[in-house]
Amino acid sequence: MVKSVLGVNHQGLRDWVIQRVTSVVIAIAIIGLAIFFIQHPNLNFVEWRMLFAPLGMRVFTLLVVLSLAFHAWGGIWGIVTDYIHPALVRFVLHWIIFLTLLSSFFWILLTMWSV
Repeated sequence: MVKSVLGVNHQGLRDWVIQRVTSVVIAIAIIGLAIFFIQHPNLNFVEWRMLFAPLGMRVFTLLVVLSLAFHAWGGIWGIVTDYIHPALVRFVLHWIIFLTLLSSFFWILLTMWSV
């Protein structure tokens, strides 16, 4: 029987679906930003700020950041679990990565809603 790490029950299908859904959200954001950059070749601060001014764009950006965090967690969890064998080292790395992703999300959350 496979032992779960950090008490988190990773199931293959659920993790696979999360990776694919978050990939689609991130791809939509990248394509949207690429189109915006093409349409605004001489981008200035006012245009950049106006892009993120509407509530819908702020919410979508937070969804993208949350998707990025989930996507990164799934990938990093797999790598650490596969290649780091000592349980204590793996435990510490998982917590460091988790706290880094969580603090990054809140930093972006505060940045987005303070402007």
